[in-house]
Amino acid sequence: MWRYVARRMLYMIPILFGITLVTFLLFNVAGGDPAAQAAGRYATPERLAQIREQMGLDKPLLEQYLHMVKQLATFDFGRSWSSRQEISGLIWAGIGPSLSVTFPAFVLSLLITIPFSLLLAAKRNTAIDKGTMVTCLGLISISSVVYVLAGQYFLAYKLGWFPVSGWDPSWDGRWQYATLPILIMVSLSLGADILFFRTVFVEEMFQDYVRTARSKGLSNAKILLKHVLKNGMVPIITAVVLQIPFLITGSLLIESFFGIPGLGGLIYQAIQEADFPVIKAMVLIGAISYMVFQLISDVLYALVDPKIRLS
Repeated sequence: MWRYVARRMLYMIPILFGITLVTFLLFNVAGGDPAAQAAGRYATPERLAQIREQMGLDKPLLEQYLHMVKQLATFDFGRSWSSRQEISGLIWAGIGPSLSVTFPAFVLSLLITIPFSLLLAAKRNTAIDKGTMVTCLGLISISSVVYVLAGQYFLAYKLGWFPVSGWDPSWDGRWQYATLPILIMVSLSLGADILFFRTVFVEEMFQDYVRTARSKGLSNAKILLKHVLKNGMVPIITAVVLQIPFLITGSLLIESFFGIPGLGGLIYQAIQEADFPVIKAMVLIGAISYMVFQLISDVLYALVDPKIRLS
């Protein structure tokens, strides 16, 4: 396994260079002149030249690209164009608020959806199963903005159970602001996750090993928990583990509506202000996180299912 992990990490190097190259071309070539966008419509040629020099845009493209690779390797992405703060500091400051919302919502959603989906698979084609499927389809069909606005209006404004928006950086105080966003994020994920997990478990229910287990006299509970759940974890691991990078980068919609100073809010503000260094940094961090957790999911396959061999 260690040889497999080392080999996969070596494969990630050219992929990472490809991602950095595409990102550089999109922001520095295809996206137009960053200095002109930072300076504004009525900037003089002298001002444009000054901004290009300050941002290093007057250097050859190859030198600019190598500088971006160096920034990624050292996690030093320079300064934000809008706030003039160190981008690395902004990212570290935003990780805590983002994870305070996304991680509890992620865990709570899994604790609800996996057992409930397993129960639906055992009671497939019954009234509760069909009713839940219709409900899940309805939940998916509703726009995520509706969840946010309904939660803020009814639960926060009308009933006063939660603050409408805001944030407290202290560990004890942040939860009064994080609870409503967490509940909304769980609601957003219920429909899609239940449909997916139920489909996985139902497919496992028709496998030969389930019929063999029944012929040996095993109870339905043992078959579900010991066999169906374990064998259904391979596709579930793929779906679950690949969601983790998005927990780190935060939820743009939730954080922007609730005024949470996380990475999602940082991305939203950077897009609004055309702050390309911040956007480039977040794109690269998201890509690296995705590759790392893709590797982790492959390793977990072998731990969950011994029939899978890493090669």
